Amino acid sequence: MPSIKTLIWKTVVRPMRTTFATSLGSKTCATSVIISVHCNDGSVGVGEIPTSFVLPNETVKAIETVLAEIKPLLCGRPIDDYPASIQRLRKRRPDFHMTISGLEVALFRAALACQNKNEWAYWAGGSKTIETDITIPFVPNLKIIEPWIRKSIRKEFRIYKVKVSGDVDSDLKFCRAVHKILTESILGGAVTQWVPCPRLRGLDKSGHDRVPFVIRIDGNQGFTAKSAMSLLGKLAGDSIAVELFEQPLKRDDYKGMKMLYKNSPVPIIADETVFCADDCKRVISDKLAHGVNIKIAKSGISESLKILQLAKRAKLKLMIGCMTETFVGLSAGVYLAAGTGAFDYIDLDSIHFLHHRGRYKDIAIDGRFYHIGKRK
Repeated sequence: MPSIKTLIWKTVVRPMRTTFATSLGSKTCATSVIISVHCNDGSVGVGEIPTSFVLPNETVKAIETVLAEIKPLLCGRPIDDYPASIQRLRKRRPDFHMTISGLEVALFRAALACQNKNEWAYWAGGSKTIETDITIPFVPNLKIIEPWIRKSIRKEFRIYKVKVSGDVDSDLKFCRAVHKILTESILGGAVTQWVPCPRLRGLDKSGHDRVPFVIRIDGNQGFTAKSAMSLLGKLAGDSIAVELFEQPLKRDDYKGMKMLYKNSPVPIIADETVFCADDCKRVISDKLAHGVNIKIAKSGISESLKILQLAKRAKLKLMIGCMTETFVGLSAGVYLAAGTGAFDYIDLDSIHFLHHRGRYKDIAIDGRFYHIGKRK
């Protein structure tokens, strides 16, 4: 049985193609720690630990300190024992979700490499093509954000996740502007948006073979239950259809989430509220949301799988998302989404914010699609 020989990591900073702004902050660069696990048989697995406004304690310096602490605990151990090691490390460092998750991806991939197994096939190989949405950051200055929206339209994205801030008036104005650009560019201004069928199939209202656009909104914990309901009501009053509202409230505002669950006209998707299986159990038992957003970057491999299984059994909506990651980390989500075919909503767009090649290993980027196949 191969064992872990060493861990190696490095920091990467990548400029972003547009300002990435949410209710939590804004940035123009994506910063991550790339970690590789090397086994004594020559097998290697690579993972990514992004930095995020959501977990401000996980700075590059802090991540490197934790990895240096962990390294001697893993070196020499059989690679097949990594799930037990990850469980121990999560208990040891419960406040370093992304650090342990990125490490777990690297260990998982090293274990697969030792067995000469394919990552997509590991997840059952359900589909070789998936479609992602594209994020519209909360940048009210249209001179800055409109080129990003129009570029996304030219690439034929159909699903737009609009970041909102928690200031209802500002958010309403921003959503109106985004909706206007999408309507005029995609639908020629002739019709307003309508609620599409879940898989975006079929004809538009005029009978044309054209797929309408979809708007999702993401609050990133910026709202109260009252202000979230206010925004939804005002958007509906403007005939701006919204497919879902992701994490409008603070992650531990359980009272507010219960109220939204009962009263929201659209599905509420829990993101920051759910980091582990126990969090998902609370969402289910207390009826806090209509669905959950699984991110391998925040939950790793094993907890993501547990959350997925719990959510499916409870018949919750399933979303898969990402942080501001390179394709090292993002690819783990692509393989999981395509391999399992389990997700209702796919939000794996971080690579589009970075300058990138058209392919990563056996994943080809084709506008809004990812295709998995043999490397050219």
